[in-house]
Amino acid sequence: MNQNKPKIVILGAGYAGMMTTKKLIQKFRPEEADIVLVNKHNYHYQTTWLHEVAAGTIDINRSRIMISDVINTRRVQLLQDTVVEINREDQKVILENGEIDYDYLVIGLGFEKATFGIPGMDENAFTIQSVDKSRMIREHIEYQFASYKNSTNDDGDKDHLLNIVVGGGGFTGIEFVGELAEKVPELCNKYDIPRNKARIINIEAAPTILPGFDQELIDYARKSLENRGVEFKTGAMIKECKQTSVMVGEEEEEIKAGTIVWTGGVQANSIVGNSGFELTKGKVNVDEDLRAPGYENVFILGDCSWVMDKESGRPYPPTAQLAMQEADTCANNLKALIQGGPLENFVFDNKGTVASLGGKHAMGTVFEGKKLFGVTAKAMKNVIDDRYLFLLGGPKLVLKKGKFRPF
Repeated sequence: MNQNKPKIVILGAGYAGMMTTKKLIQKFRPEEADIVLVNKHNYHYQTTWLHEVAAGTIDINRSRIMISDVINTRRVQLLQDTVVEINREDQKVILENGEIDYDYLVIGLGFEKATFGIPGMDENAFTIQSVDKSRMIREHIEYQFASYKNSTNDDGDKDHLLNIVVGGGGFTGIEFVGELAEKVPELCNKYDIPRNKARIINIEAAPTILPGFDQELIDYARKSLENRGVEFKTGAMIKECKQTSVMVGEEEEEIKAGTIVWTGGVQANSIVGNSGFELTKGKVNVDEDLRAPGYENVFILGDCSWVMDKESGRPYPPTAQLAMQEADTCANNLKALIQGGPLENFVFDNKGTVASLGGKHAMGTVFEGKKLFGVTAKAMKNVIDDRYLFLLGGPKLVLKKGKFRPF
């Protein structure tokens, strides 16, 4: 690489990292900047589809996209390696297999689960965190059904094997139980098990599921899921997670389960905090231009950062939509830093949020708060997913991976 050109290093090929890379290719000619994308795998995955992978309602490979299929490798150096630490003083990134220096750094390393100190949660609960971890959930659930069917114990002690407890009633938790509501009847048929033997239990500490949604939408979601066999325990905190059960509420009611999945919280990849960036509730409060406070050449995007909404005084929820918009601002600001010009502050354009509830079920808002329900909402969810694929890889990627594929 040319030593005279500024080197932009992007850590993580999630939504923010991929879209920032795509935008930088458009903004810089080859002789103006060197661009390096570092990622643990040679593929990018749709984080917003992982709940479907975990439930087994879509094939694993649908959620994966080879980075070299959508990023021009003549313009970007792809480095498949694992980030160990960021040395801010020397402007180096320490990798498992070497190190790389940078002039400008974009951190998009994604999230880790936040268990809030609940005893046993780290050790005993699955998380919908990556393709591999989601695959483990899918395989574990099916294994429990097979174990139940093959067990000769008929005194009721094996019934808990079919119980699936999902901790957290936020977006991921609710979308996951929606997929389970579709998958569990299939597994019951496959293993000749009565449907009423398998329980799907969602536990949420807040008084309601889906905080941030309108009450009418929440009621619709809850009724849709309850009609398909999902049980809810709201206002109930998980006090402890054991290998085959969770203890819930002040009275520590024990709920036995063959599968326990935690979706109750996320925080920035631990590398961020370990590298000396100041964290607030597990993430970095970035400046309005998306830079890390005190660093002129470091941007932190996606699940690693909080971006404050001035109107509400709270951070924006960490969604794919937010990460993609942050990529625009980040790329514009990198161009301004390198070529001169004013930096811009990030302004979130909320296009709405739609939650899938499994099968043909969904609900949410679009544009100026217009509410959508059922099949209409599901169609809009597919449009949103396919729009991202189009932005990333054009019509070819939509035809290959999209939700509206004609074949």
